[in-house]
Amino acid sequence: MPVFECRELEKRYGAAEALAGVSLRAEAGRVLGLLGPNGAGKTTLIKLACGLLQPTGGEIRICGLAPGAETKKLVSFLPDRMCLPAHMSAEELLGFYGDFFEDFERERAERLLASLGIDKKQRVRRMSRGAKEKLQLVLAMSRRAKLYLLDEPIGGVDPASREFIISAIMSNRAPDAAVIIATQLISEVELILDDAVFLDAGRVVLSGEADALRSSSGKSVDKLFREVFKCSASS
Repeated sequence: MPVFECRELEKRYGAAEALAGVSLRAEAGRVLGLLGPNGAGKTTLIKLACGLLQPTGGEIRICGLAPGAETKKLVSFLPDRMCLPAHMSAEELLGFYGDFFEDFERERAERLLASLGIDKKQRVRRMSRGAKEKLQLVLAMSRRAKLYLLDEPIGGVDPASREFIISAIMSNRAPDAAVIIATQLISEVELILDDAVFLDAGRVVLSGEADALRSSSGKSVDKLFREVFKCSASS
């Protein structure tokens, strides 16, 4: 059974289609890249998986369950926007997550904060944008979840920190978990991808194992992305 699967998933806002018949799956122990330009439907799909939106059609399953109260225990979500309370300190947020999520590992979170040079006593409102992004990632990756949904996890951090962030994702995920990374920064994450799904205007235009895509096209996933979407750059 896949950790995550959607079949013919649809989401419409009036006459506008955000997703139109999307089918994909993410397996345990693998990293899937959900790749596409702005407006492709990446964030919509992730919000549907989290139960923050309801589908217009099709279905989603997380470990065989429809999104709901039970799946919230299985999913660790990193949104593409800052959603941490500005008045709280990093230390207070560690306590909050520990109270709220049974699978939160505080010792791991503290090690990651120290590695990133984030002061636990500092309040979110006084942090730089990059520090806030890192803190939010630490909180998400310090859970022993079955599914990690990471929406643009490196979009708001400086290039020098991206390698560390990617390393933190890989070394701190639960080994039997699936990871879905939604991003436009293909070159930054390509080496950790096991599978890739190219999404455009709410539709899957290309998908497969990353190695198979490279072998069949003779190109890196990043170059293939640029060719498919006629991009001159992936950022």
